[in-house]
Amino acid sequence: MLKIQNLSVNYGSRRILHDVSFEVQSGEVLALIGPNGAGKSTLIRAVSGVIPIASGEVRTNGDEFTSLSALQRARYVATVPQAVSLPPAYTVGETVLFGRTPYLGFLGQLSSKDEEIAHQALERVSALSLADRRIGELSGGEQQRVLLARALCQSTPILLLDEPTAHLDLKYQVNLLRLVHELAHKDHLAVLVALHDLNLAAHYADRVALMVAGSIKAIGSPEEVLQPELIEEA
Repeated sequence: MLKIQNLSVNYGSRRILHDVSFEVQSGEVLALIGPNGAGKSTLIRAVSGVIPIASGEVRTNGDEFTSLSALQRARYVATVPQAVSLPPAYTVGETVLFGRTPYLGFLGQLSSKDEEIAHQALERVSALSLADRRIGELSGGEQQRVLLARALCQSTPILLLDEPTAHLDLKYQVNLLRLVHELAHKDHLAVLVALHDLNLAAHYADRVALMVAGSIKAIGSPEEVLQPELIEEA
């Protein structure tokens, strides 16, 4: 479970997230929706530790994230970022194995167990056939599956995705979110995903949180939150 309590984030002297509080249960997909600039990506980045928290707490299993090192946090939370430039010369298999970094020993050597976990991650996202392909040869949809496999390779209970369907054709958007939903339920992952498409949120999220101006305006089932009056006010 992911628990966010009274989370605030500043940008310089300006507060851009205001006392955000909610929980994501294991086996659940919670979608963050809202207009551009509402704070969806900022919230994802704050939870992942990319940007500092001004006040509040992020917890899982009783552990408070700000007290953890980056390596310790990487064993709890895996992130599929919105925009990332993957090294084009690396193979898919090599890229996915980077997900095992938090578990490497002093010498940084990969074990047969690490290799097996990477194999399983690629299999879960139907990308095992891409293992020997170079990143630079892949389509956008294939690269997103590789990023998801790398995140799964971290073996964390929490998965964060920041606009994972951006710049993808509709077919790949649907396939990716269907896969994320299945993984959350089968592997009991707590999934927090920022989405701009309300239809996708309605179909593939268990709950939806509407963000407006750095705050949570409404949270509940898609049927409860995706009401015309709420969306129009946002």
